[in-house]
Amino acid sequence: MQWSWQTILMGSSFLIFLLVTRHISIKKPKLFWVSAGAPLLSVILSTLIIFVFKAQKHGISVIGKLEQGLNPPSWNMLHFHGSHIGLVLKTGLITGIISLTEGIAVGRTFAAIKNYQVDGNKEMIAIGVMNVVGSTTSCYITTGAFSRSAVNHNAGAKTAVSNIVMAVTVMVTLLFLMPLFRYTPNLVLGAIIVTAVVGLIDLPAAYQIWKVDKFDFVVMLCAFFGVIFISVQEGLALAVGISIFKMVLQMTRPKTVVLGNIPGTDIFRNKHQYKDAVSIPGFLILSIQAPINFANSNYLNDRIMRWILDYEDEEDTKSHSSLRYVLLDLAAVSAIDTNGVTFFQELRRVLEKKGVELVLVNPVGEVMEKLQNAGGTDNLLQPNMLYLTVGEAVSSLFSSMKRVSISQD
Repeated sequence: MQWSWQTILMGSSFLIFLLVTRHISIKKPKLFWVSAGAPLLSVILSTLIIFVFKAQKHGISVIGKLEQGLNPPSWNMLHFHGSHIGLVLKTGLITGIISLTEGIAVGRTFAAIKNYQVDGNKEMIAIGVMNVVGSTTSCYITTGAFSRSAVNHNAGAKTAVSNIVMAVTVMVTLLFLMPLFRYTPNLVLGAIIVTAVVGLIDLPAAYQIWKVDKFDFVVMLCAFFGVIFISVQEGLALAVGISIFKMVLQMTRPKTVVLGNIPGTDIFRNKHQYKDAVSIPGFLILSIQAPINFANSNYLNDRIMRWILDYEDEEDTKSHSSLRYVLLDLAAVSAIDTNGVTFFQELRRVLEKKGVELVLVNPVGEVMEKLQNAGGTDNLLQPNMLYLTVGEAVSSLFSSMKRVSISQD
């Protein structure tokens, strides 16, 4: 790869020109036509400069000779058999997923900027229909291209009529104006795209993402640099892949927190967030904040057993009463599967061997129904094992502990 100072100088000049016109249109909305007409003027000026000074001989890349005329029909070239049909199907599936992801992601980006709603189903139908129709006219794969959408947005387009104007303009260009673009430099096209994309960079939003979720910030950076240095498809695929990995990680490693009592109330909150929350002697109160299924039941079992060991070590150090009850707040558990039911049953057996009782608090409808259906000898919904609130459970069980202590004395 060789550097060309002529290309750098000319490209930087047009980029600065386009950014200045964009700034003028932002500051003075009545002069919107300045920014809208700047790309066309840049193409004309750059083409004239290349033609007059023969600048392509000095290392400036140009578009070159282009075929004139509309695409020929291609329905007679469609084949649904042959040795490569498997490869075609695989390629089509991957290309379709990537193009749909790009189109919907780009659509939602501009919808957020312009404050309107995007229907993902309609986007998918539109892209699919256009690709089916385009396959009969030698058309390139249709997507919601980021660069063209950005240029359209930067030109001030408000409605879908801009697409009709664009289509007519492209048709006229293909029929009559193709020879004029022979000396158009590629750098001016790059400058137009860069100018359009710069307007979509929102630094305050990026900082807000950093403050809210560091992992989402990493996903954003991967998408940003992937699109810049690789391509839109690969950049979006990378971001989607990392996001899916995050979802799988959250599903297999659900959050479990220890609850403590806010003094003077019957309210129980996360001890890590509420420093005033205190533990209740003889009680280990945990809140599971995710559905319980085959992907995380083993992790939850190991995590709870570690909490119990930590509690016992802490109580031995402080010479307090031993652990009597493990309370599981299930208010945030929206669903369980068969593995989830088995998890509760196995946990109950393990705790009984330790002389500890398992108590469930506020299971929601689906969880309650599946625990009831499990029934049998391992019925987890006995009256002394099920409560509506943590406060009610602690109050009732603590009273029974006192009564047992008095009777023993």
